[in-house]
Amino acid sequence: MCSQGMSCSSMPSEHGFPVWSADVEDLTRLLLAARDGDPPALAAAVRASQAEVWRLASHLVSVDDADDVTQDVYLRAWRALPNFRGESSGRTWLLAIARRACVDAVRARVRRRRLLARVVGEHASSDASELVQSLEPGRREAFVLTQIIGCSYEETGVICGVPIGTVRSRVARAREELLVAWRAAETG
Repeated sequence: MCSQGMSCSSMPSEHGFPVWSADVEDLTRLLLAARDGDPPALAAAVRASQAEVWRLASHLVSVDDADDVTQDVYLRAWRALPNFRGESSGRTWLLAIARRACVDAVRARVRRRRLLARVVGEHASSDASELVQSLEPGRREAFVLTQIIGCSYEETGVICGVPIGTVRSRVARAREELLVAWRAAETG
């Protein structure tokens, strides 16, 4: 990614904003050191990224399940660490793992809800968090990563494995759906 003598911290994205920052570079260095057998580096990487991973999980899954999903993310990352090559930033790599862990948690929750719905039925409430939860998974991921976590569209595309145009359309559709749902909830 960083070439021609250009520092990663100054490399602009498509929108002119830096894709890399000192914190992103530090996390990448910590993960590479942890991969190479430095246990304190692994602990430092977790401390440096845990709040952001938890925040992503809380919005993609739920606040109640965010702790469990965050723990699962770091277990998955630890298992995958020998294969981390630093080709993308440590942040991007970790948030991609978090996204997959959230998808798996949502699938498990959907299975539980379907089973529960067969037995007792279900009623949805209309608070903002539940409105975000009601979005289609691809739209929810793009919305949370860009609007709540603060990832660029470019970085979100890498994390989700889709082109930037897809990220843009998912975010726009998520905004439209949220506005319609919010207005419907207000009018009751």
